[in-house]
Amino acid sequence: MSLPPDAGRFGLSAPDPLSGTEACTTPISVHADPADWPAPVPALARPLGSAAGSTPCLAELTTLRVGGPVDSYVEARTEAELIDAVRQADAAGTPLLVIGGGSNILAADAGFAGVVVRDARQEVSLSADDRCGGVEFTATAGTTWDDLVREAIANQWGGFAPLSGIPGTVGAAPVQNIGAYGAEVAELLASVRAWDRATGRPVQLPLARLHLSYRDSELKRSLTDAEIGGGRTWGPTGRWVVLSVTFSVRAASLSAPIAYDQLARTLGVEVGDRVDARAVREAVLELRRSKGMVLDDADHDTWSAGSFFTNPILTRAQADALPDDAPRFPVADHSQMVAGTRQAPVVEGLVKTSAAWLIDHAGFGKGFAPATAGADPAATLSTKHVLALTNRGHARAADLAGLRDAVVAGVRERFGVTLVPEPVHVGF
Repeated sequence: MSLPPDAGRFGLSAPDPLSGTEACTTPISVHADPADWPAPVPALARPLGSAAGSTPCLAELTTLRVGGPVDSYVEARTEAELIDAVRQADAAGTPLLVIGGGSNILAADAGFAGVVVRDARQEVSLSADDRCGGVEFTATAGTTWDDLVREAIANQWGGFAPLSGIPGTVGAAPVQNIGAYGAEVAELLASVRAWDRATGRPVQLPLARLHLSYRDSELKRSLTDAEIGGGRTWGPTGRWVVLSVTFSVRAASLSAPIAYDQLARTLGVEVGDRVDARAVREAVLELRRSKGMVLDDADHDTWSAGSFFTNPILTRAQADALPDDAPRFPVADHSQMVAGTRQAPVVEGLVKTSAAWLIDHAGFGKGFAPATAGADPAATLSTKHVLALTNRGHARAADLAGLRDAVVAGVRERFGVTLVPEPVHVGF
């Protein structure tokens, strides 16, 4: 049996024909050339390396394109450089902001009196590839998320296609437990390697330790929970700085069963069907573009942080108090899902509703801007859907914060539900 030409690069070896384990050690990945990956889409507010020798302001580093100056800026080229930058900042008591693509940040106009660090490493290494154990690989935190999705689809590493087109980097994926179109990164994760700022050492955090839930994790909760934070809270970057993420998936050219109605309709299939992963990616990108969710310099609807508010998770009593036509969805624990074996179990007693429905039915339609914004508002809700706050080209952070507050207050007054912003707020 021959191995693929690049097998040595991934540390693979030929099976021993006398061992009786050949079926289990047969590589199952395609190992596609990057030229054969699906086409890329923009995914970072500012390309790595473009700020060499300069200290950019946060408006240049975030997709909302607002935010003032920073004291210093570091692009780390090795894990040692990344750890050293974090350790130096913490030792000096300097505020620290570790960012990836800048797609989940609302930065204040006053700027950030600290050090901004980006992981410039773009590395993916395959550690297991066999018919019995599946595929396991590790991506450095600075790897562009959509580039990893493209590589996964091309190599038939299953489960990534619905997460196509999400801006940002791998390091942010477990912090937010990113998800879209019925999938969450919790379904793909095995572990996270991180620098623990509380203990001053690197740690390996298995999936169970991360306690991933809807757009949340132990990593994120360390921002506000002192018990998780080791006796203190952290911010705007949490206790653990992600160094790399290890994924464990099955090999598959077909998608997981389609779990999202809108995606199924776009593909022309039924919910539960499995289709070619490349087709799923194209359908997801089509949907994201229709909502202004694929970065485009020329489209101000994409000058945003994506969905600005998370969908509220309510008790059954809270959900029962909403109008009859308000959406109600089960809350699933995707960290307990096993691909092809076990569906994500439902969390009893909780109900998810739609932030977009609440915003729209509270009187905030597409393109909404406060009356005080005048005839040429600097910040509005997206003209494509009501869940994104957008910079119309001349916004300041204060404009977006005012729009945020108006929407939150209006929804609370109308429905008694307090919307929670998803982006990290820096300098507020």
